[in-house]
Amino acid sequence: MRWRSFMALGDSFTEGLDDPADDGGFRGWADRLAELLAAVQPGLTYANLAVRGKVMNDIVTEQLPIALAERPDLVTLCAGGNDLIVPGCDIDALAGRFEDMVAQLTESGADVVVFNGPDPKHMPLMRTVRGKVALYNSHLWSIADRYGATAIDLWGMRVLGDSRAWADDRLHFTPEGHRRIALRVATALGVPTEQEWNAPWPEQAPLDWFRSRLKDLDWVRTYMLPWARRQLTGRSMGDGVTAKRPSLAPIEVESREHGLV
Repeated sequence: MRWRSFMALGDSFTEGLDDPADDGGFRGWADRLAELLAAVQPGLTYANLAVRGKVMNDIVTEQLPIALAERPDLVTLCAGGNDLIVPGCDIDALAGRFEDMVAQLTESGADVVVFNGPDPKHMPLMRTVRGKVALYNSHLWSIADRYGATAIDLWGMRVLGDSRAWADDRLHFTPEGHRRIALRVATALGVPTEQEWNAPWPEQAPLDWFRSRLKDLDWVRTYMLPWARRQLTGRSMGDGVTAKRPSLAPIEVESREHGLV
């Protein structure tokens, strides 16, 4: 394998919410991918600069300079999702800043992996911006093509359409969702895995109408209203949070009951 160092840039998706880690933080698809890479590349170093709530400007000014200075062989980049939910977001300008990051990273010698946004059709808070996500995704596909980056099609991952892939807040992924995304990236990079990212979900009885509505009401009280208050007051989930792996360092591959991922 040609990568001896791996750095992940982004927001809560890449930080790993809501995939609990043994140390009380979050694991997530990027940590899981790093373990898969380290299994075939002993001595791999890994950094994860992603922090929940970060917008494009934060990633450009805070995370990109570190990546350019440390020059990892492989960089994953996911940015712009938190900008899209803000009314009046200029999607073309947002894509332009993303492209500038990809250009600088590839010029530094890194292999770059980018992600388009998952289809928010089934997410109450996000479905109103579905058209914006689709337009931004189109930009991302074109950017990946221009710079030879690997594009991970979250929109096309039908397994993510299952509610079991999504955490209770309906914005972040469950451990199983993160596991499947890690496997999807590994497959795209040609990293061997023992499991399939698109394996069918086990059969599950659907919730009846009444219990579904109760879950919706609980979601509004627990997640939507606090989110709206943060937006109105200019606060972020990431206020006071720092990167969990701020610089490249060796990663230990742990034996887990469910395998590497």
